[in-house]
Amino acid sequence: MTDLVIGLDTFGDVPERNGAPVSHAAAIRQVIDEAVLADELGVDVIAVGEHHRPEYSVSAPETVLAAIASRTSRIKLASGVTVLSSDDPVRVFQRFATVDAVSNGRAQAILGRGSFTESFPLFGYDLADYDVLFEEKLDLFVKLLDEKPVTWKGTTRAALHNADVFPKTDGGRLDTWVGVGGSPQSVVRTARHGLPLMLAIIGGNPARFAPYIDLYQRATEQLGTAAHPVGMHSPGFVADTDEEAKELFFPPYKVIRDRIGALRGWPPLRRAEFDAEVENGSLYIGAPETVARKIATAVKTLSVGRFDMIYSSGAQPAEARMRAVELFGAKVVPMVRDILAG
Repeated sequence: MTDLVIGLDTFGDVPERNGAPVSHAAAIRQVIDEAVLADELGVDVIAVGEHHRPEYSVSAPETVLAAIASRTSRIKLASGVTVLSSDDPVRVFQRFATVDAVSNGRAQAILGRGSFTESFPLFGYDLADYDVLFEEKLDLFVKLLDEKPVTWKGTTRAALHNADVFPKTDGGRLDTWVGVGGSPQSVVRTARHGLPLMLAIIGGNPARFAPYIDLYQRATEQLGTAAHPVGMHSPGFVADTDEEAKELFFPPYKVIRDRIGALRGWPPLRRAEFDAEVENGSLYIGAPETVARKIATAVKTLSVGRFDMIYSSGAQPAEARMRAVELFGAKVVPMVRDILAG
């Protein structure tokens, strides 16, 4: 397990500086600076999510990844996720192939249906077509990965007949994953296409996701498709002490959690519930050793090959977020590797 891939993930949450939210433009520049630091410290991946809400600054992850590419040399550049359902698969492929070119082969598309729905009306899609949009568009995207002329017909976009798509990648195939929130049907779909699976584990004990990993492995075997190491991503935050990490993380996390919860019928988040999630659930919050031990335990429990920590959740102070990235790369990542090697 010493070859574990360890990454950072952000939705480009708008942080605070001097007690006030920064602009969306400043928030994007903050993400780029954090990714540069992660690259310098040896973090394997930076994943940038797509959202279309005021709390988040990144709606075009590929553009941000291209900017990161220009200032980094080794870190893998991923989306986390690209909402394929409300985008065009050809354009998504072209944008990622372009990032792959400017980064010398470091681009990685992680495709998903998205945890929010704002992009559907924004781009003229009907939520009633939620399932068929992703099913058809993923099917087309997988065909594009062969980088050969494509013939395809569906109900959600114009048909293609022997259409060649450019640019091609130097490696001949774009690194592509599917992000899944816990639907068995989504797991089997990913296996059917022979793509790597990234599980979003954002609540509860990670062990409860073991059946999904088992389902993915059984499905790839039965379908005769390629099996890949499974990845997971979960929220977390690192500070110099456990208490500092919790106090920096909880207030802005509660604000955004309650705002989203009001739309979805969740009760307000209680501090006791938060503390229990830190102790036994899927929040990786604390000093470097605390976070490293918890990550290592989750990795061993689920036998995953990749762990990405969502390091921004709400309007944390910008300086604290940069410190979290620094501690993650300089201390957490080597500690996790040492624990697993031992």
